[in-house]
Amino acid sequence: MTRVEQLERVVEIPEKVKVRVDGRMVFVEGPLGKLEEDLSHLPVSINVKENKLFLSTRWPRKREVGMLGTAMAHIRNMIRGVTKGYKYSLKAVYAHFPVTVKADEKAGQFRIENFTGEKTPRFARIVEGVKVGVKGEEVSVEGIDLNAVSQTAANIQNATKIRQKDQRVFLDGIYVFEKTSMQPPGKPVKSA
Repeated sequence: MTRVEQLERVVEIPEKVKVRVDGRMVFVEGPLGKLEEDLSHLPVSINVKENKLFLSTRWPRKREVGMLGTAMAHIRNMIRGVTKGYKYSLKAVYAHFPVTVKADEKAGQFRIENFTGEKTPRFARIVEGVKVGVKGEEVSVEGIDLNAVSQTAANIQNATKIRQKDQRVFLDGIYVFEKTSMQPPGKPVKSA
């Protein structure tokens, strides 16, 4: 089978979004904020013409085709982040000991108290640029950077991981139950 000399992918840029490329640094600006991503580790060339972003690679093998798709996905996630944002919803689940959770965004910590009756609290790191809200047993993690939002949600979920007990029996923890877009005031959210 013959190899293709050049493979190109196109990403549409919405009207409200501005994309600027400096080498392999991509800067995206939209109504919710600004994001930047360094794609210099990927063997792709990136160009912006009118309202389209062109990604291409020369003499691609299987690995380069995959990296082209990765670069395209990162840029699409950035565009979605500055237009709609990301929101992860988590819920505290417990059988006997009521769990108390508190978010301190300034210190960058999420505090979990009385987890399975433990006297010392557990902590999870909140990544910069992410808003964490607590309402009863539900926790919402919001932001425009998908990597930061999902990492913060994972930090919270992993902080309540139970070790050395049967996980089929001890189901206590804080778990992600919904992934949606951020809700602008007064507008209902439609999941993609």
